[in-house]
Amino acid sequence: MIKKNDDFDLTITGYTSEGSGVGKKDGIAVFVENTAKNDVIKCHIIKAKKNYAIGKAMKIIKPSKDRQEPLCEHFKYCGGCSFSHLKYKAEAELKSEKVKDAFLRIAHLEPEFEDIIVSKNTERYRNKAQYPVRRENGILKIGFYAKKSHRVIDGDDCLLEPDEFGQIVEIFRKFIHDYNIPVYSEEMNVGLIRHIYLRKAFNTNEIMVCVVINGDTLKHSDILLENLKNVNGFKTLILNKNKEKTNVVLGAECETLYGDGFITDILCGVKVKLSPLSFYQVNHDTAELLYNKAKEYASLTKDDDFLDLYCGTGTIGLSMANTAKSLIGVEIIPDAIEDAKLNAKLNNIDNAEFICGDAKDAIKELQQRSITPRVVILDPPRKGCNEELLKTVSEMNPERIVYVSCDPATLARDAERLLKLGYETKKVTPVDMFPRTSHVETVALLSRQKVDEHIYLDVNVQDLPKTTRTTATYPEIKAYIKDKYGLNVTSLNIAQIKEKHGFEKRENYNKGKEGHRVPNCPPEKEKAIEDAFKHFGML
Repeated sequence: MIKKNDDFDLTITGYTSEGSGVGKKDGIAVFVENTAKNDVIKCHIIKAKKNYAIGKAMKIIKPSKDRQEPLCEHFKYCGGCSFSHLKYKAEAELKSEKVKDAFLRIAHLEPEFEDIIVSKNTERYRNKAQYPVRRENGILKIGFYAKKSHRVIDGDDCLLEPDEFGQIVEIFRKFIHDYNIPVYSEEMNVGLIRHIYLRKAFNTNEIMVCVVINGDTLKHSDILLENLKNVNGFKTLILNKNKEKTNVVLGAECETLYGDGFITDILCGVKVKLSPLSFYQVNHDTAELLYNKAKEYASLTKDDDFLDLYCGTGTIGLSMANTAKSLIGVEIIPDAIEDAKLNAKLNNIDNAEFICGDAKDAIKELQQRSITPRVVILDPPRKGCNEELLKTVSEMNPERIVYVSCDPATLARDAERLLKLGYETKKVTPVDMFPRTSHVETVALLSRQKVDEHIYLDVNVQDLPKTTRTTATYPEIKAYIKDKYGLNVTSLNIAQIKEKHGFEKRENYNKGKEGHRVPNCPPEKEKAIEDAFKHFGML
């Protein structure tokens, strides 16, 4: 039995989805950050549970061939990177396996997995950065959040960001110090400067500087501006006003102090105007590779109408518009739709229409107009698509669905749902859009099944082998539900629903102090928990 403060040698045999190394001791999984597969380490246990433990590598006894020395001094503490200690080939292989595992474990599907598209650069590839600005014990800190906290790791430079961003951070550091500019406090909701938000258009070299403030004005901004003009590529200075007590970085209101409030980039030959609120892929060069793969999967012709759902500012749809008869983009965010229309006009694309509204409502409108796209592009947020939307898409009967996802788990879940609606996942390509982090982008091709190719079998259920359920930790389940539904569920809630489905039994699991019963899990939380079970392959 593993206990807290135990020390022992441990061989790392694999990885979690978030990039921690995992090994086994006495049949118990032990998770250790910043380790590589085949590392042999001296492990110190900092947390021990019945079915797993969390350890810390006190010493690398025998390093893995995949290990390298991280270049960033903040790697162990900063929450930005997960894989700086791995050689890039190993990182790419890990991410490819992560995508395959999601499809096999969650969806029980084995499509054709194409080779991962690797990033052209593993450093200086990000075109956007959000630097929190805080004072801790009276010391000014500008950098990134530490792992699993809002404690700021102070730093002059990040190896994932352009060189100019570090220069701009230092300008702000001096400006705040020299003019005693108040810095925001999350706890008290007071102070002025909350974040420094930077964007760079890699194709044109234009840089946007956006200062997020808890107020309406920034004193001495004229002096700040003069200093920023010394930065190569600087084009516009913007104030974003966010007075809410929230973790959301940007507020809804922007004021342009210099320039025209946007920068222009070129992606896949398409000019794109970017404002602070515009969605844009953070890795320009690899985004072009991703969009080209999506274009290949779409296989559009000049006779085709195609639908781009969750179109954002229209980048992926506009990159394909010249190969099709017409493009219809749908997005619920009004500012994004206005940007999409502007981008179409900027590129003289006259076969594009953009609709602002909920995706399923827009589809119903198109059905009423007798528009039947041959291809549908899906590029949803991390939580994926809801079942109602997928059903509505299938009712349009497109020949192909191209699904772009930043979460292989939700993609796999939706692929399983689409299979029941008549769409088979044919090809899947992982894309390493975010080197050195645990995230991986994926593009999948799903094709409408042909009825005459179906094979129907009479199967006695009793003859089928019993399947083995996968599992997920309580924190994983809670995090999934919080992200998708905005609900806080307790361990007791989860245990109650596990009991309902025969997962486990706990003596007196539904009793409070002195034998008093506690309330049953509310219906909305029960539904969310069951969805999480399905997401993790437990149902």
